[in-house]
Amino acid sequence: MSNFPGFETDGRWIRSVRGEKAPVDPRLPYGWFNEKERSLQGGIEEVSAILLTNRECPFTCLMCDLWKHTTGKPVPAGAIPVQIEYALKKLRPATLLKLYNSGSFFDPGAIPVEDYRRIASISSVFEQVLVESHTAFVGETCLEFSRMLKGQLQVAIGLETIHPELLPRLNKGMTLEEFKKSVEFLQSNGISTRAFVLLRPPFLSEEEGVEWACRSIDFAFDSGVDICSVIPVRSGNGALDHLAVDGYFKEPSIQSLEKVLDYGIGLNRGLVFADLWDLERFSVCNRCFEPRKERLDRVNLSQEAVGPVSCNC
Repeated sequence: MSNFPGFETDGRWIRSVRGEKAPVDPRLPYGWFNEKERSLQGGIEEVSAILLTNRECPFTCLMCDLWKHTTGKPVPAGAIPVQIEYALKKLRPATLLKLYNSGSFFDPGAIPVEDYRRIASISSVFEQVLVESHTAFVGETCLEFSRMLKGQLQVAIGLETIHPELLPRLNKGMTLEEFKKSVEFLQSNGISTRAFVLLRPPFLSEEEGVEWACRSIDFAFDSGVDICSVIPVRSGNGALDHLAVDGYFKEPSIQSLEKVLDYGIGLNRGLVFADLWDLERFSVCNRCFEPRKERLDRVNLSQEAVGPVSCNC
């Protein structure tokens, strides 16, 4: 059974149990990397991902740790294009570009609208540009930016979970109906969509974590998304560490991530990816971790079932 505390996990409480932010420079992104990802067309594409230094998101979600690398105020106009140019000089050529800004790309307090055209120009060498957004900022501005791009726009939205009691406790500030309407709006205007789904957010057991992640994938595809990315919930943001001490949160196992990915792939309704960032923290066995990691990576890229890893752990 789901286990909820007697206190409210609202924004004020979440901020009260945080640690310190990392120092950042508004002229520089705080991270960048290349990765490979299967495209909707079926090929294996090279991806350039950039972690933009930006202001903190106005939505204080319970599970989020992106606030750690944010500024205390909006970055000045022109700073985001400079960050993108800086990172692209460090990265290998790619066909897909992911721009993560620790919040919502279409939040005018995060990415100045006057920077859109320059960002689109810098992105002209890419076949697709992925940005993320809260449903509150999905609207005509998305269409304006999409028209500026040479390639296709894809918008990622955090669905997180469809658990009826848990979603409000995540302090997401979003309803399932709002998620569905945002996906319908984007898809009807030729903009591809991706959903982020959480594996074992707080207050759920391991079994419930798997069950509700699978149910959330079903809802995402029912809503019309093209891709689901499954993100195992990680401690370290303050709030989750506090909840872990009281027994309300525990990180999922790598085996649970395998189960959810296998379920999503088996639906054959769209692409499903497992987030492999810092994957080793979810494993307790040194013998089978590398084979499991390799298997998850193969399934991500092939989108086909791969035989399970056998281990007596």
